[in-house]
Amino acid sequence: MNTPRLKVLWSFARPHKGALAIGLLLALLGSAAGLATPMVTKWVLDSLGSSASLAGPVLALAGLMVVGAVIWLGQWILLGTVGERVVLKARESMVRRFFRATIPAITKRPTGELVTRVTSDTVLLREAASSSVIGLINGVVMLVGTLVLMSVLDPVLLGTTVAAVLVVIALFTWLMPAIAKEQEKAQERVGRLGGVLEGALRAIRTVKASRAEARQSDRILVDAEAAATHGVRAVRREAVAWVVAWTGIQAATLVILGLGAWRVDAGLLEVSSLIAFLLYAFALMEPITELSQNMTALQAGIAAAGRIREMDALEVEEDRAPTGTAPAGKDGPVLELRGVTAGYGGDPALRDVSLKIPRRGHTAIVGPSGAGKTTMLSLIMRFVRPESGALLLDGREYADLPYADVRSRLAYVEQETPIVPGTIRENLLFTHPDATEEEVRRALGEVRLSDKIAALDDGLDTPLSSTSVSGGERQRIALARAILRTPDVVLLDEATAQVDGRTESAIHDCIRRLAREGAVVTVAHRLSTVIDADTIVVMEEGRVRASGSHEHLLATDTLYRELVEALRIAGESAPVPG
Repeated sequence: MNTPRLKVLWSFARPHKGALAIGLLLALLGSAAGLATPMVTKWVLDSLGSSASLAGPVLALAGLMVVGAVIWLGQWILLGTVGERVVLKARESMVRRFFRATIPAITKRPTGELVTRVTSDTVLLREAASSSVIGLINGVVMLVGTLVLMSVLDPVLLGTTVAAVLVVIALFTWLMPAIAKEQEKAQERVGRLGGVLEGALRAIRTVKASRAEARQSDRILVDAEAAATHGVRAVRREAVAWVVAWTGIQAATLVILGLGAWRVDAGLLEVSSLIAFLLYAFALMEPITELSQNMTALQAGIAAAGRIREMDALEVEEDRAPTGTAPAGKDGPVLELRGVTAGYGGDPALRDVSLKIPRRGHTAIVGPSGAGKTTMLSLIMRFVRPESGALLLDGREYADLPYADVRSRLAYVEQETPIVPGTIRENLLFTHPDATEEEVRRALGEVRLSDKIAALDDGLDTPLSSTSVSGGERQRIALARAILRTPDVVLLDEATAQVDGRTESAIHDCIRRLAREGAVVTVAHRLSTVIDADTIVVMEEGRVRASGSHEHLLATDTLYRELVEALRIAGESAPVPG
Protein backbone atom coordinates (compact mmCIF):
# COMPACT_ATOMS: atom_id res chain seq x y z
CA MET A 1 0.00 0.00 0.00
CA ASN A 2 1.19 3.52 -0.81
CA THR A 3 2.82 4.71 2.44
CA PRO A 4 2.78 8.48 1.71
CA ARG A 5 -0.93 8.36 0.87
CA LEU A 6 -1.57 6.30 4.00
CA LYS A 7 0.12 9.09 5.97
CA VAL A 8 -2.29 11.55 4.38
CA LEU A 9 -5.20 9.45 5.62
CA TRP A 10 -3.65 9.18 9.08
CA SER A 11 -3.44 12.98 9.24
CA PHE A 12 -7.25 13.03 9.34
CA ALA A 13 -7.50 10.24 11.93
CA ARG A 14 -4.64 11.37 14.23
CA PRO A 15 -6.72 13.85 16.31
CA HIS A 16 -9.00 10.95 17.29
CA LYS A 17 -6.32 8.35 18.06
CA GLY A 18 -7.56 7.93 21.65
CA ALA A 19 -11.10 7.12 20.56
CA LEU A 20 -9.75 4.85 17.81
CA ALA A 21 -7.66 2.95 20.36
CA ILE A 22 -10.76 2.39 22.48
CA GLY A 23 -12.66 1.31 19.38
CA LEU A 24 -9.94 -1.21 18.56
CA LEU A 25 -10.02 -2.58 22.11
CA LEU A 26 -13.80 -2.96 21.95
CA ALA A 27 -13.51 -4.69 18.56
CA LEU A 28 -10.98 -7.17 19.93
CA LEU A 29 -13.14 -7.85 22.99
CA GLY A 30 -16.17 -8.40 20.76
CA SER A 31 -14.17 -10.74 18.57
CA ALA A 32 -12.97 -12.63 21.62
CA ALA A 33 -16.57 -13.13 22.69
CA GLY A 34 -17.41 -14.40 19.22
CA LEU A 35 -14.43 -16.76 19.15
CA ALA A 36 -15.37 -18.20 22.54
CA THR A 37 -18.92 -19.09 21.48
CA PRO A 38 -18.14 -22.35 19.58
CA MET A 39 -15.97 -23.53 22.49
CA VAL A 40 -18.78 -22.87 24.94
CA THR A 41 -21.12 -24.72 22.54
CA LYS A 42 -18.75 -27.69 22.72
CA TRP A 43 -18.97 -27.42 26.50
CA VAL A 44 -22.78 -27.61 26.27
CA LEU A 45 -22.59 -30.73 24.06
CA ASP A 46 -20.01 -32.39 26.29
CA SER A 47 -22.22 -31.69 29.32
CA LEU A 48 -25.15 -33.31 27.56
CA GLY A 49 -23.05 -36.38 26.78
CA SER A 50 -21.82 -36.74 30.36
CA SER A 51 -25.18 -35.82 31.95
CA ALA A 52 -23.47 -32.91 33.73
CA SER A 53 -25.29 -29.72 34.72
CA LEU A 54 -26.09 -27.40 31.79
CA ALA A 55 -26.46 -24.31 34.00
CA GLY A 56 -22.83 -23.27 33.66
CA PRO A 57 -22.43 -23.53 29.88
CA VAL A 58 -25.89 -22.09 29.17
CA LEU A 59 -25.22 -19.10 31.43
CA ALA A 60 -21.85 -18.67 29.73
CA LEU A 61 -23.50 -18.64 26.30
CA ALA A 62 -26.08 -16.10 27.46
CA GLY A 63 -23.37 -13.98 29.06
CA LEU A 64 -21.28 -14.01 25.88
CA MET A 65 -24.32 -12.96 23.87
CA VAL A 66 -25.16 -10.03 26.17
CA VAL A 67 -21.57 -8.89 26.59
CA GLY A 68 -20.95 -9.14 22.83
CA ALA A 69 -24.08 -7.10 22.07
CA VAL A 70 -23.07 -4.35 24.51
CA ILE A 71 -19.50 -4.26 23.18
CA TRP A 72 -20.53 -4.05 19.53
CA LEU A 73 -23.16 -1.38 20.30
CA GLY A 74 -20.56 0.76 22.07
CA GLN A 75 -18.00 0.28 19.33
CA TRP A 76 -20.49 1.07 16.57
CA ILE A 77 -21.57 4.32 18.25
CA LEU A 78 -17.99 5.32 19.07
CA LEU A 79 -16.56 4.74 15.60
CA GLY A 80 -19.63 6.23 13.93
CA THR A 81 -19.16 9.39 16.00
CA VAL A 82 -15.46 9.53 15.14
CA GLY A 83 -16.27 9.10 11.45
CA GLU A 84 -18.73 11.99 11.48
CA ARG A 85 -16.23 14.21 13.29
CA VAL A 86 -13.55 13.38 10.74
CA VAL A 87 -15.96 14.29 7.94
CA LEU A 88 -16.98 17.52 9.68
CA LYS A 89 -13.36 18.56 10.21
CA ALA A 90 -12.45 17.82 6.59
CA ARG A 91 -15.48 19.74 5.31
CA GLU A 92 -14.80 22.64 7.64
CA SER A 93 -11.17 22.78 6.55
CA MET A 94 -12.06 22.80 2.85
CA VAL A 95 -14.94 25.26 3.09
CA ARG A 96 -12.87 27.74 5.10
CA ARG A 97 -9.95 27.39 2.69
CA PHE A 98 -12.20 27.91 -0.33
CA PHE A 99 -13.35 31.24 1.03
CA ARG A 100 -9.83 32.27 2.09
CA ALA A 101 -8.38 31.29 -1.28
CA THR A 102 -7.44 33.82 -3.91
CA ILE A 103 -9.93 34.42 -6.70
CA PRO A 104 -7.65 32.91 -9.42
CA ALA A 105 -7.09 29.78 -7.29
CA ILE A 106 -10.82 29.19 -6.99
CA THR A 107 -11.99 30.22 -10.44
CA LYS A 108 -9.52 28.03 -12.34
CA ARG A 109 -11.35 24.92 -11.04
CA PRO A 110 -14.96 24.00 -11.88
CA THR A 111 -17.23 24.88 -8.98
CA GLY A 112 -18.95 21.50 -9.15
CA GLU A 113 -15.60 19.73 -8.67
CA LEU A 114 -14.95 21.71 -5.49
CA VAL A 115 -18.44 20.86 -4.25
CA THR A 116 -17.77 17.16 -4.92
CA ARG A 117 -14.64 17.31 -2.77
CA VAL A 118 -16.71 18.61 0.15
CA THR A 119 -19.67 16.27 -0.30
CA SER A 120 -18.76 12.98 -1.99
CA ASP A 121 -15.06 12.58 -1.15
CA THR A 122 -15.59 13.24 2.54
CA VAL A 123 -18.14 10.40 2.68
CA LEU A 124 -15.49 8.01 1.36
CA LEU A 125 -13.09 9.39 3.95
CA ARG A 126 -15.46 8.60 6.86
CA GLU A 127 -15.07 4.82 6.93
CA ALA A 128 -11.41 4.81 5.97
CA ALA A 129 -10.32 7.25 8.68
CA SER A 130 -12.47 5.83 11.47
CA SER A 131 -13.16 2.10 11.21
CA SER A 132 -11.31 0.57 8.25
CA VAL A 133 -7.92 0.17 9.94
CA ILE A 134 -9.60 -1.12 13.09
CA GLY A 135 -11.63 -3.51 10.93
CA LEU A 136 -8.47 -4.75 9.22
CA ILE A 137 -6.69 -5.37 12.53
CA ASN A 138 -9.77 -7.00 14.00
CA GLY A 139 -10.25 -9.12 10.88
CA VAL A 140 -6.69 -10.39 11.08
CA VAL A 141 -7.09 -11.18 14.79
CA MET A 142 -10.38 -12.94 14.11
CA LEU A 143 -8.89 -14.96 11.27
CA VAL A 144 -5.79 -15.96 13.21
CA GLY A 145 -7.81 -16.63 16.36
CA THR A 146 -10.26 -18.82 14.46
CA LEU A 147 -7.43 -20.84 12.91
CA VAL A 148 -5.65 -21.20 16.27
CA LEU A 149 -8.79 -22.50 17.98
CA MET A 150 -9.39 -24.84 15.02
CA SER A 151 -5.89 -26.25 15.55
CA VAL A 152 -6.76 -26.90 19.19
CA LEU A 153 -9.85 -28.84 18.11
CA ASP A 154 -8.26 -30.90 15.33
CA PRO A 155 -4.94 -30.21 13.50
CA VAL A 156 -5.84 -32.53 10.60
CA LEU A 157 -9.04 -30.66 9.71
CA LEU A 158 -7.09 -27.41 10.12
CA GLY A 159 -4.89 -28.31 7.12
CA THR A 160 -7.91 -28.38 4.82
CA THR A 161 -9.12 -25.06 6.22
CA VAL A 162 -5.75 -23.32 5.86
CA ALA A 163 -5.49 -24.44 2.22
CA ALA A 164 -8.90 -22.87 1.48
CA VAL A 165 -7.98 -19.65 3.34
CA LEU A 166 -4.70 -19.31 1.47
CA VAL A 167 -6.51 -19.61 -1.87
CA VAL A 168 -8.99 -16.91 -0.83
CA ILE A 169 -6.23 -14.58 0.44
CA ALA A 170 -4.26 -15.02 -2.78
CA LEU A 171 -7.36 -14.25 -4.83
CA PHE A 172 -8.11 -11.05 -2.89
CA THR A 173 -4.47 -9.96 -2.99
CA TRP A 174 -4.58 -10.26 -6.77
CA LEU A 175 -7.95 -8.58 -7.33
CA MET A 176 -8.14 -5.86 -4.64
CA PRO A 177 -5.68 -3.34 -6.22
CA ALA A 178 -7.60 -3.49 -9.51
CA ILE A 179 -10.91 -3.02 -7.68
CA ALA A 180 -9.55 0.01 -5.79
CA LYS A 181 -8.20 1.57 -8.98
CA GLU A 182 -11.51 1.23 -10.78
CA GLN A 183 -13.31 2.78 -7.81
CA GLU A 184 -10.84 5.67 -7.76
CA LYS A 185 -11.33 6.29 -11.49
CA ALA A 186 -15.09 6.23 -10.99
CA GLN A 187 -14.83 8.85 -8.24
CA GLU A 188 -12.64 11.07 -10.41
CA ARG A 189 -15.27 10.92 -13.15
CA VAL A 190 -17.96 11.82 -10.62
CA GLY A 191 -15.93 14.93 -9.73
CA ARG A 192 -15.73 15.94 -13.40
CA LEU A 193 -19.44 15.26 -13.80
CA GLY A 194 -20.21 17.61 -10.93
CA GLY A 195 -18.07 20.37 -12.42
CA VAL A 196 -19.58 20.24 -15.90
CA LEU A 197 -23.15 19.81 -14.64
CA GLU A 198 -22.88 22.79 -12.30
CA GLY A 199 -21.61 25.03 -15.09
CA ALA A 200 -24.29 23.85 -17.52
CA LEU A 201 -27.10 24.45 -15.03
CA ARG A 202 -25.83 27.98 -14.44
CA ALA A 203 -26.16 28.56 -18.18
CA ILE A 204 -29.52 26.77 -18.52
CA ARG A 205 -31.14 29.69 -20.39
CA THR A 206 -28.33 29.74 -22.95
CA VAL A 207 -28.58 25.95 -23.31
CA LYS A 208 -32.31 26.13 -24.03
CA ALA A 209 -32.03 29.18 -26.28
CA SER A 210 -29.43 27.30 -28.33
CA ARG A 211 -31.63 24.18 -28.50
CA ALA A 212 -28.66 22.34 -27.03
CA GLU A 213 -30.41 20.33 -24.31
CA ALA A 214 -29.66 16.97 -25.90
CA ARG A 215 -26.10 17.88 -26.90
CA GLN A 216 -25.28 19.23 -23.45
CA SER A 217 -26.86 16.22 -21.77
CA ASP A 218 -24.78 13.90 -23.97
CA ARG A 219 -21.61 15.81 -23.11
CA ILE A 220 -22.27 15.61 -19.37
CA LEU A 221 -23.31 11.97 -19.50
CA VAL A 222 -19.94 11.01 -21.00
CA ASP A 223 -18.49 11.33 -17.49
CA ALA A 224 -21.52 9.59 -15.97
CA GLU A 225 -21.09 6.68 -18.38
CA ALA A 226 -17.36 6.52 -17.68
CA ALA A 227 -18.04 6.48 -13.92
CA ALA A 228 -20.57 3.68 -14.46
CA THR A 229 -18.10 1.75 -16.63
CA HIS A 230 -15.41 1.88 -13.96
CA GLY A 231 -17.99 1.05 -11.29
CA VAL A 232 -19.21 -1.99 -13.22
CA ARG A 233 -15.64 -3.20 -13.65
CA ALA A 234 -15.11 -2.91 -9.91
CA VAL A 235 -18.39 -4.74 -9.23
CA ARG A 236 -17.44 -7.55 -11.61
CA ARG A 237 -14.08 -8.04 -9.94
CA GLU A 238 -15.70 -7.97 -6.50
CA ALA A 239 -18.34 -10.48 -7.65
CA VAL A 240 -15.68 -12.86 -8.96
CA ALA A 241 -13.69 -12.54 -5.75
CA TRP A 242 -16.68 -13.16 -3.49
CA VAL A 243 -18.16 -16.03 -5.47
CA VAL A 244 -14.84 -17.84 -5.67
CA ALA A 245 -14.12 -17.15 -1.99
CA TRP A 246 -17.58 -18.27 -0.89
CA THR A 247 -17.45 -21.36 -3.07
CA GLY A 248 -14.00 -22.20 -1.78
CA ILE A 249 -15.06 -21.91 1.84
CA GLN A 250 -18.23 -23.93 1.21
CA ALA A 251 -16.23 -26.63 -0.58
CA ALA A 252 -13.75 -26.66 2.31
CA THR A 253 -16.67 -27.01 4.75
CA LEU A 254 -18.00 -30.03 2.84
CA VAL A 255 -14.55 -31.61 2.89
CA ILE A 256 -14.27 -30.86 6.61
CA LEU A 257 -17.68 -32.42 7.21
CA GLY A 258 -16.81 -35.59 5.30
CA LEU A 259 -13.32 -35.90 6.75
CA GLY A 260 -14.58 -35.04 10.22
CA ALA A 261 -17.36 -37.63 10.05
CA TRP A 262 -14.77 -40.26 9.08
CA ARG A 263 -12.53 -39.24 11.99
CA VAL A 264 -15.49 -39.34 14.42
CA ASP A 265 -16.39 -42.80 13.14
CA ALA A 266 -12.78 -43.89 13.60
CA GLY A 267 -12.80 -42.59 17.18
CA LEU A 268 -10.19 -39.93 16.41
CA LEU A 269 -12.51 -36.96 17.05
CA GLU A 270 -15.38 -36.20 19.37
CA VAL A 271 -18.73 -35.18 17.88
CA SER A 272 -18.76 -32.01 20.00
CA SER A 273 -15.32 -31.05 18.63
CA LEU A 274 -16.52 -31.60 15.05
CA ILE A 275 -19.59 -29.41 15.64
CA ALA A 276 -17.43 -26.68 17.20
CA PHE A 277 -14.96 -26.94 14.31
CA LEU A 278 -17.83 -26.62 11.80
CA LEU A 279 -19.12 -23.53 13.63
CA TYR A 280 -15.67 -21.97 13.21
CA ALA A 281 -15.64 -22.97 9.54
CA PHE A 282 -19.07 -21.42 8.96
CA ALA A 283 -17.88 -18.26 10.70
CA LEU A 284 -14.65 -18.14 8.72
CA MET A 285 -16.21 -15.96 6.03
CA GLU A 286 -16.84 -13.19 8.58
CA PRO A 287 -13.19 -12.16 9.12
CA ILE A 288 -12.45 -12.66 5.42
CA THR A 289 -15.42 -10.45 4.54
CA GLU A 290 -14.33 -7.87 7.09
CA LEU A 291 -10.80 -7.85 5.72
CA SER A 292 -11.85 -7.40 2.09
CA GLN A 293 -14.53 -4.80 2.77
CA ASN A 294 -12.26 -2.72 4.96
CA MET A 295 -9.41 -3.00 2.48
CA THR A 296 -11.71 -1.69 -0.26
CA ALA A 297 -12.98 1.14 1.97
CA LEU A 298 -9.42 1.95 3.05
CA GLN A 299 -8.13 2.22 -0.49
CA ALA A 300 -11.11 4.35 -1.58
CA GLY A 301 -10.64 6.53 1.50
CA ILE A 302 -6.92 6.95 0.86
CA ALA A 303 -7.69 8.19 -2.65
CA ALA A 304 -10.36 10.55 -1.28
CA ALA A 305 -7.98 11.81 1.42
CA GLY A 306 -5.43 12.63 -1.27
CA ARG A 307 -8.01 14.59 -3.26
CA ILE A 308 -9.12 16.45 -0.14
CA ARG A 309 -5.54 17.29 0.86
CA GLU A 310 -4.96 18.69 -2.62
CA MET A 311 -7.18 21.57 -1.52
CA ASP A 312 -4.51 22.56 1.00
CA ALA A 313 -2.43 23.64 -1.99
CA LEU A 314 -4.96 26.35 -2.91
CA GLU A 315 -3.26 29.71 -2.59
CA VAL A 316 -4.91 31.77 0.15
CA GLU A 317 -5.03 35.47 0.88
CA GLU A 318 -2.49 36.09 3.63
CA ASP A 319 -1.72 39.39 5.29
CA ARG A 320 1.93 40.22 5.70
CA ALA A 321 3.58 42.25 8.43
CA PRO A 322 3.77 46.02 7.65
CA THR A 323 7.13 47.21 6.35
CA GLY A 324 6.89 50.74 7.67
CA THR A 325 5.59 52.52 4.57
CA ALA A 326 4.19 56.01 4.69
CA PRO A 327 1.34 56.51 7.18
CA ALA A 328 -2.18 56.97 5.94
CA GLY A 329 -2.89 60.47 4.74
CA LYS A 330 -6.04 62.38 3.85
CA ASP A 331 -4.62 64.96 1.44
CA GLY A 332 -3.72 62.97 -1.67
CA PRO A 333 -5.80 60.59 -3.78
CA VAL A 334 -7.76 57.92 -1.97
CA LEU A 335 -6.52 55.29 -4.44
CA GLU A 336 -3.43 55.22 -6.60
CA LEU A 337 -1.98 52.76 -9.10
CA ARG A 338 1.74 53.17 -9.77
CA GLY A 339 3.08 51.38 -12.84
CA VAL A 340 0.90 48.33 -12.26
CA THR A 341 1.13 45.26 -14.45
CA ALA A 342 -1.30 42.46 -13.65
CA GLY A 343 -3.02 39.43 -15.18
CA TYR A 344 -4.28 35.93 -14.56
CA GLY A 345 -1.21 33.88 -15.35
CA GLY A 346 -0.95 34.47 -19.11
CA ASP A 347 -0.34 37.72 -20.94
CA PRO A 348 -0.89 40.70 -18.62
CA ALA A 349 -4.37 42.22 -18.76
CA LEU A 350 -2.96 45.51 -17.44
CA ARG A 351 0.42 46.91 -18.48
CA ASP A 352 2.26 49.65 -16.60
CA VAL A 353 -0.95 51.40 -15.52
CA SER A 354 -0.65 54.54 -13.40
CA LEU A 355 -3.83 56.18 -12.18
CA LYS A 356 -5.00 58.38 -9.30
CA ILE A 357 -8.55 58.22 -7.96
CA PRO A 358 -9.50 61.47 -6.14
CA ARG A 359 -11.26 61.33 -2.78
CA ARG A 360 -14.42 62.70 -4.27
CA GLY A 361 -15.89 62.53 -7.71
CA HIS A 362 -16.92 60.08 -10.38
CA THR A 363 -14.26 58.34 -12.48
CA ALA A 364 -15.51 56.36 -15.50
CA ILE A 365 -13.38 53.71 -17.19
CA VAL A 366 -14.14 53.05 -20.87
CA GLY A 367 -12.52 51.02 -23.60
CA PRO A 368 -13.11 48.20 -26.08
CA SER A 369 -13.36 44.53 -25.16
CA GLY A 370 -10.19 43.19 -23.57
CA ALA A 371 -8.94 46.62 -22.57
CA GLY A 372 -8.57 45.57 -18.92
CA LYS A 373 -11.47 47.50 -17.38
CA THR A 374 -12.86 44.73 -15.16
CA THR A 375 -9.33 43.59 -14.29
CA MET A 376 -8.67 47.06 -12.92
CA LEU A 377 -11.67 46.77 -10.60
CA SER A 378 -10.52 43.29 -9.54
CA LEU A 379 -7.09 44.71 -8.84
CA ILE A 380 -8.52 47.54 -6.72
CA MET A 381 -10.65 45.00 -4.81
CA ARG A 382 -7.47 42.95 -4.32
CA PHE A 383 -8.94 39.93 -6.07
CA VAL A 384 -5.73 39.71 -8.11
CA ARG A 385 -2.23 40.80 -7.19
CA PRO A 386 -0.02 43.00 -9.34
CA GLU A 387 2.91 41.34 -11.04
CA SER A 388 4.79 44.62 -10.68
CA GLY A 389 4.06 48.13 -9.50
CA ALA A 390 2.03 49.08 -6.45
CA LEU A 391 -1.47 50.03 -5.33
CA LEU A 392 -1.90 52.57 -2.56
CA LEU A 393 -4.85 53.35 -0.30
CA ASP A 394 -4.48 56.71 1.48
CA GLY A 395 -0.80 56.65 0.59
CA ARG A 396 -0.16 53.19 2.09
CA GLU A 397 0.69 50.21 -0.09
CA TYR A 398 -1.92 47.48 -0.31
CA ALA A 399 0.71 44.89 0.59
CA ASP A 400 1.09 46.51 4.03
CA LEU A 401 -2.64 46.51 4.75
CA PRO A 402 -4.83 43.56 5.81
CA TYR A 403 -7.22 42.38 3.11
CA ALA A 404 -10.19 43.10 5.38
CA ASP A 405 -9.03 46.68 6.01
CA VAL A 406 -8.78 47.40 2.28
CA ARG A 407 -12.16 45.91 1.45
CA SER A 408 -13.89 47.59 4.39
CA ARG A 409 -13.17 50.91 2.64
CA LEU A 410 -14.59 49.73 -0.69
CA ALA A 411 -17.98 48.68 -2.07
CA TYR A 412 -18.21 46.59 -5.22
CA VAL A 413 -21.13 45.79 -7.53
CA GLU A 414 -20.52 43.11 -10.16
CA GLN A 415 -22.14 43.38 -13.57
CA GLU A 416 -23.56 39.84 -13.32
CA THR A 417 -24.76 40.51 -9.74
CA PRO A 418 -24.75 36.85 -8.66
CA ILE A 419 -27.32 35.87 -6.05
CA VAL A 420 -26.05 35.16 -2.55
CA PRO A 421 -28.16 32.28 -1.15
CA GLY A 422 -30.75 33.68 1.24
CA THR A 423 -33.54 36.23 1.43
CA ILE A 424 -33.60 39.76 0.05
CA ARG A 425 -32.95 41.04 3.57
CA GLU A 426 -29.95 38.75 4.02
CA ASN A 427 -28.57 39.93 0.68
CA LEU A 428 -28.99 43.59 1.63
CA LEU A 429 -27.30 43.02 5.01
CA PHE A 430 -24.55 40.80 3.58
CA THR A 431 -21.82 43.43 3.87
CA HIS A 432 -23.17 45.19 6.97
CA PRO A 433 -25.19 42.67 9.02
CA ASP A 434 -25.62 45.25 11.80
CA ALA A 435 -27.38 47.81 9.59
CA THR A 436 -30.66 49.21 10.89
CA GLU A 437 -34.11 49.00 9.30
CA GLU A 438 -33.91 52.72 8.61
CA GLU A 439 -30.66 52.27 6.66
CA VAL A 440 -32.23 49.43 4.66
CA ARG A 441 -35.30 51.51 3.81
CA ARG A 442 -33.16 54.49 2.77
CA ALA A 443 -30.97 52.35 0.47
CA LEU A 444 -34.00 50.71 -1.15
CA GLY A 445 -35.57 54.12 -1.71
CA GLU A 446 -32.45 55.38 -3.47
CA VAL A 447 -32.54 52.54 -5.99
CA ARG A 448 -36.36 52.72 -6.41
CA LEU A 449 -37.08 49.27 -4.98
CA SER A 450 -39.25 50.11 -1.97
CA ASP A 451 -42.60 49.61 -3.72
CA LYS A 452 -41.50 46.43 -5.52
CA ILE A 453 -40.34 44.71 -2.33
CA ALA A 454 -43.36 45.92 -0.35
CA ALA A 455 -45.60 44.24 -2.95
CA LEU A 456 -43.97 40.84 -2.39
CA ASP A 457 -45.89 38.47 -0.09
CA ASP A 458 -42.93 38.05 2.26
CA GLY A 459 -41.38 41.46 1.64
CA LEU A 460 -37.73 41.57 2.65
CA ASP A 461 -37.93 37.94 3.77
CA THR A 462 -38.64 36.72 0.22
CA PRO A 463 -36.01 34.16 -0.87
CA LEU A 464 -33.88 35.77 -3.55
CA SER A 465 -33.87 33.77 -6.76
CA SER A 466 -33.83 34.31 -10.50
CA THR A 467 -37.64 34.07 -10.50
CA SER A 468 -38.53 36.25 -7.51
CA VAL A 469 -36.85 39.36 -8.97
CA SER A 470 -35.65 40.40 -12.42
CA GLY A 471 -32.04 40.87 -13.48
CA GLY A 472 -32.35 44.63 -13.18
CA GLU A 473 -33.87 44.30 -9.70
CA ARG A 474 -31.04 42.03 -8.61
CA GLN A 475 -28.63 44.67 -9.87
CA ARG A 476 -30.38 47.34 -7.82
CA ILE A 477 -30.37 45.09 -4.73
CA ALA A 478 -26.61 44.76 -5.15
CA LEU A 479 -26.28 48.54 -5.47
CA ALA A 480 -28.48 49.06 -2.38
CA ARG A 481 -26.19 46.68 -0.47
CA ALA A 482 -23.18 48.73 -1.59
CA ILE A 483 -24.62 52.06 -0.47
CA LEU A 484 -26.16 50.83 2.78
CA ARG A 485 -23.24 52.53 4.49
CA THR A 486 -21.39 55.21 2.52
CA PRO A 487 -17.99 53.70 1.65
CA ASP A 488 -14.83 55.62 0.76
CA VAL A 489 -14.83 54.15 -2.75
CA VAL A 490 -17.71 52.59 -4.72
CA LEU A 491 -16.75 50.35 -7.64
CA LEU A 492 -19.53 49.75 -10.16
CA ASP A 493 -19.14 47.37 -13.09
CA GLU A 494 -21.97 49.06 -15.02
CA ALA A 495 -24.72 49.46 -12.48
CA THR A 496 -27.26 50.53 -15.12
CA ALA A 497 -26.77 47.69 -17.60
CA GLN A 498 -30.14 46.00 -16.97
CA VAL A 499 -32.45 48.80 -15.80
CA ASP A 500 -35.08 50.93 -17.50
CA GLY A 501 -34.74 54.64 -18.17
CA ARG A 502 -36.62 55.78 -15.06
CA THR A 503 -34.59 53.58 -12.74
CA GLU A 504 -31.38 54.56 -14.55
CA SER A 505 -32.11 58.18 -13.73
CA ALA A 506 -32.54 57.30 -10.06
CA ILE A 507 -29.27 55.34 -10.04
CA HIS A 508 -27.45 58.28 -11.64
CA ASP A 509 -28.83 60.53 -8.91
CA CYS A 510 -27.50 58.02 -6.39
CA ILE A 511 -24.07 57.98 -8.08
CA ARG A 512 -23.97 61.79 -8.04
CA ARG A 513 -24.76 61.78 -4.33
CA LEU A 514 -22.07 59.20 -3.63
CA ALA A 515 -19.56 61.15 -5.76
CA ARG A 516 -20.13 64.25 -3.60
CA GLU A 517 -19.31 62.27 -0.44
CA GLY A 518 -16.62 59.92 -1.73
CA ALA A 519 -15.07 58.31 -4.79
CA VAL A 520 -17.08 56.43 -7.42
CA VAL A 521 -15.34 54.33 -10.07
CA THR A 522 -17.48 52.83 -12.81
CA VAL A 523 -16.81 50.62 -15.78
CA ALA A 524 -19.02 52.61 -18.13
CA HIS A 525 -21.04 50.99 -20.90
CA ARG A 526 -23.71 53.68 -21.35
CA LEU A 527 -23.30 57.12 -22.78
CA SER A 528 -25.22 58.72 -19.92
CA THR A 529 -22.75 57.28 -17.41
CA VAL A 530 -19.79 58.52 -19.45
CA ILE A 531 -21.11 62.07 -19.82
CA ASP A 532 -21.89 62.33 -16.09
CA ALA A 533 -18.36 61.39 -15.00
CA ASP A 534 -15.95 63.98 -13.65
CA THR A 535 -13.00 62.11 -15.14
CA ILE A 536 -13.03 59.57 -17.96
CA VAL A 537 -10.19 57.07 -18.36
CA VAL A 538 -9.82 55.53 -21.82
CA MET A 539 -8.13 52.11 -21.84
CA GLU A 540 -6.78 50.12 -24.76
CA GLU A 541 -4.92 46.79 -24.67
CA GLY A 542 -4.33 47.01 -20.94
CA ARG A 543 -2.95 50.55 -20.93
CA VAL A 544 -4.34 53.95 -20.05
CA ARG A 545 -4.58 55.65 -23.42
CA ALA A 546 -6.05 58.98 -22.34
CA SER A 547 -8.00 60.64 -19.54
CA GLY A 548 -9.96 63.82 -19.08
CA SER A 549 -13.45 65.26 -19.37
CA HIS A 550 -16.00 64.21 -21.96
CA GLU A 551 -15.49 67.36 -24.02
CA HIS A 552 -11.70 67.17 -23.82
CA LEU A 553 -11.58 63.56 -24.96
CA LEU A 554 -14.05 64.15 -27.77
CA ALA A 555 -11.72 66.80 -29.09
CA THR A 556 -8.42 64.94 -28.58
CA ASP A 557 -8.90 61.15 -28.73
CA THR A 558 -10.10 59.25 -31.79
CA LEU A 559 -10.79 55.98 -29.91
CA TYR A 560 -13.00 57.81 -27.44
CA ARG A 561 -14.94 59.43 -30.28
CA GLU A 562 -15.48 55.98 -31.81
CA LEU A 563 -16.70 54.59 -28.47
CA VAL A 564 -19.12 57.49 -27.99
CA GLU A 565 -20.42 57.07 -31.53
CA ALA A 566 -20.99 53.36 -30.86
CA LEU A 567 -22.91 54.24 -27.71
CA ARG A 568 -25.07 56.69 -29.63
CA ILE A 569 -25.82 54.12 -32.33
CA ALA A 570 -26.82 51.68 -29.60
CA GLY A 571 -29.33 54.21 -28.37
CA GLU A 572 -27.82 54.08 -24.88
CA SER A 573 -29.57 50.76 -24.35
CA ALA A 574 -26.87 48.23 -25.03
CA PRO A 575 -23.53 47.94 -23.30
CA VAL A 576 -20.26 48.27 -25.13
CA PRO A 577 -18.70 44.82 -25.49
CA GLY A 578 -16.09 44.14 -22.86
